[in-house]
Amino acid sequence: MSLSFHYAGSPAHIVFGEGASQEVANWIAKIGCRRALVLSTPQQKSDAEALAAKIGPLAVGVFSGAVMHTPVDVTETAMKRVGESRADCVVSLGGGSTTGLGKAIAYRTNLPQIVIPTTYAGSEVTPILGQTEGGRKTTVKDAKILPEVVIYDATLTTDLPVGLSVTSGLNAMAHAVEALYAQDRNPISTLMAVEGLRAFWAALPEIIATPSDLTARAGGLYGAWLCGTVLGAVGMALHHKICHTLGGTFDTPHAETHAIMLPHTAAFNAVAVPELLQPVAEIFGDSVGGGLWDFAKSIGAPRALRDLGLSEADLDKASQIAVENPYWNPRSIDRQSIRALLQQAWEGRRPEN
Repeated sequence: MSLSFHYAGSPAHIVFGEGASQEVANWIAKIGCRRALVLSTPQQKSDAEALAAKIGPLAVGVFSGAVMHTPVDVTETAMKRVGESRADCVVSLGGGSTTGLGKAIAYRTNLPQIVIPTTYAGSEVTPILGQTEGGRKTTVKDAKILPEVVIYDATLTTDLPVGLSVTSGLNAMAHAVEALYAQDRNPISTLMAVEGLRAFWAALPEIIATPSDLTARAGGLYGAWLCGTVLGAVGMALHHKICHTLGGTFDTPHAETHAIMLPHTAAFNAVAVPELLQPVAEIFGDSVGGGLWDFAKSIGAPRALRDLGLSEADLDKASQIAVENPYWNPRSIDRQSIRALLQQAWEGRRPEN
């Protein structure tokens, strides 16, 4: 059997290991920069300030205004801080919200980025930026969005709450599941996707049992790197379109939305491409959607959209937006089928397949 495929590996430099974040100043110098602006959310401001102090004279301050879904107005405010500080790079400390802000700045300025993830979002290794404006979330893919250096240090994740560990892990897993049936999938992306799913299958229960377990935490970061990398290598499909719709229009929390939708979107597409999603069933047991739902339940993940504050009446609008300018998907979609899928996710019912 002959093979024919395209694969483009990520040029990001990955630094992995306990205590690796102690070398941030060295990496700033290695990429030829001298004025680093540290980014964070308001909740991690003190951690960002401590990091800036550790960086020393190479740090020019902290901007701690990063929020979910990367609103354009927040990015514009951060851009003013970049200009005032004359920063020549950004250091993003935190999860997907902070990483997203760093990407948005880089997209507008081409400034180098160093990312230090403290969740399992995985977006730090993709050239994809999702940003929100006027109640709509859109995505853009560009080489300059991809961070230059990503530092994975498990010691920075031991304080990550178990609930957020679970939802951000499922968020990353969604990247891998979509990679398995992506239109431009290839053998390398599939291998990485399956390995990433196995890493989270093993790590998340251990993180719940012992949150301070550095081996389990490192396993989560390893899974995040793999799952994020495959998202950057292949295209997105229905799952991400729905999550972007719910997050951008209804401001549902990013990781929780992905966690809830994953079993349902996987089950929906398993009808069309069961052979491509067979590895999911083999890892999580039973069926594709049912196995993912059971795993989510076993680790205490949220399972119903209504628990995020979404009303049943919102589902009509969400299904309409989700079919506008749709992403490629292995199974054809229409408003009625997406409305039914969202109803099931809103109620938190276990998928049948």
